[in-house]
Amino acid sequence: MAVPPIQPTRAVTAGPKGLSRTLGVPVALDVVLGLLVAVVLPLAVVAIPNTISVVAALLPPEISQVAMVRAHGLALPAMVLTVPLAVLAVRRMRAAPALVVGLALLAVADAAGGYADSAPMVGILRVLHGIGAGLLVPATLMAVWERSPFLRAVWGGVLALSLLAAQALALWPLDEVRSWRVTLQPYPMLTGAALVLAALYLVLWMRSGEGAGSGSGAGTAERGPLLMAALPAAGIALLALGSTFDWPSPLLVLAALLSVLALFGSASLVALDGAGGRTPAYTMLVVGVVVLPTAAQVTYVELGGLGGPGLSGLWPAFAVAGAIGVVAAVLVSRMGDGGMLLVGAGGLVTVVAGLCAVRLLLPTSDGPVLILPFVLVGVGASVALTSALRSCGSGVALFGLSLLFPGVLSGFLLGGGVQFIWLKDAKTPQALVDGFVGALHLWALIGGGLVVVTIVLCAVLSRRSSGVGSDGVRTPVAGGGDPWGGPSSTEGSGGLGRAEPQPDPRPVKTGTSLVVPPPAPSPEDTPEEGPARP
Repeated sequence: MAVPPIQPTRAVTAGPKGLSRTLGVPVALDVVLGLLVAVVLPLAVVAIPNTISVVAALLPPEISQVAMVRAHGLALPAMVLTVPLAVLAVRRMRAAPALVVGLALLAVADAAGGYADSAPMVGILRVLHGIGAGLLVPATLMAVWERSPFLRAVWGGVLALSLLAAQALALWPLDEVRSWRVTLQPYPMLTGAALVLAALYLVLWMRSGEGAGSGSGAGTAERGPLLMAALPAAGIALLALGSTFDWPSPLLVLAALLSVLALFGSASLVALDGAGGRTPAYTMLVVGVVVLPTAAQVTYVELGGLGGPGLSGLWPAFAVAGAIGVVAAVLVSRMGDGGMLLVGAGGLVTVVAGLCAVRLLLPTSDGPVLILPFVLVGVGASVALTSALRSCGSGVALFGLSLLFPGVLSGFLLGGGVQFIWLKDAKTPQALVDGFVGALHLWALIGGGLVVVTIVLCAVLSRRSSGVGSDGVRTPVAGGGDPWGGPSSTEGSGGLGRAEPQPDPRPVKTGTSLVVPPPAPSPEDTPEEGPARP
């Protein structure tokens, strides 16, 4: 049989330059993207805390402190409203341009912050901060999703660390400041460096050929759940704004509890024909409700003025928790798909252990003692987020992200209501300290209860999706896979008690790779010639 001559590929004919482009650009792209994740996520999350009350004494007498606090608090509601819409935008315009746009908004808000002189101006700039941050978080998630599982794990670890340290990072620039405007531009040089990195990433992304086509946009199956997430997000944002007008503490607590229930209801409706989309959504939601509000209260209780070690005594705990959390997330990313649900449950159990440590060990004037609760909460959140991202498709991950930040806002509302109840009768400095500590201990109990409920929900969903009845016998489960690209209901979302596989005309997915890959052209083909024939 005649053997046709081998046609040279373009990479070979291009010589060393083509080979360098093939091998070098993706590596540089991953390196720059990893640096972007490490810088951008903390910048985005640090926009959340409302710190203007710390420097209220520096405000001019003609500016109302109440109006300024209300204006400064607009960043988180703006972020909550932006994330679901940003998910749709990122799906259409892709991640690299969205990163540049989001960082440009942060840079503009930082630069204008030095000239703010009124509460309305502060409100506008804080809304810009929220919009920019709300665009950056889903953009970074989509960027790492297009690369490697390692970068996805780094994203989960850095997000957990950012939630843990956001309050302290927002307070650090305010130490011994002479201008209240620092609250509007806490890290302007870091924002500029991140913008340069984003521009470099955009250039490398376009050179790699991934920017040749535009994004496909979100389909009908994605727009529906995202709009479903946007409705409670809008309601919670309005609730947060209304609560600043002297609501009674019991009413605030009740409204916050109802908002948490509404978010869990949205997470329950994301995948009507299977549990594949619900477990990651529950996980990301409860991490948002618990981690940042808890860390914010711990940070305030451990400040020097309340008898703690102060910010200088907090940074070793954050550094150790962050390093161990990222390493744990990377290790989880190297595990097989089968045990991801069990690993995620273990991460949430670790968060509960951290909340128990908060109740038992805090407050303390000894900085090293803080390492234990911070490591437990940070590592648990990192592992839970990484396992959730590992066991779902990109659509489910983005939907879960659209619930995470409304969860943060609900957690702040609930924690704030608990604090108001404990502090309403505080008349002396010691009573004030006791009130903060009592509120922290009660909040740790509430947060731990929410995490335990989430673990039970995920376990029940796993059992039902595996088709395991009350008698322990597995039965087929009606319904196909998750339309968002996550594991099908017959896969069990993590390998615990798998049901027998059901016939399905579509390719079966395990994690993010196909068991039977679609036909692909030979490396020796050129686009003009089509696939090589034997």
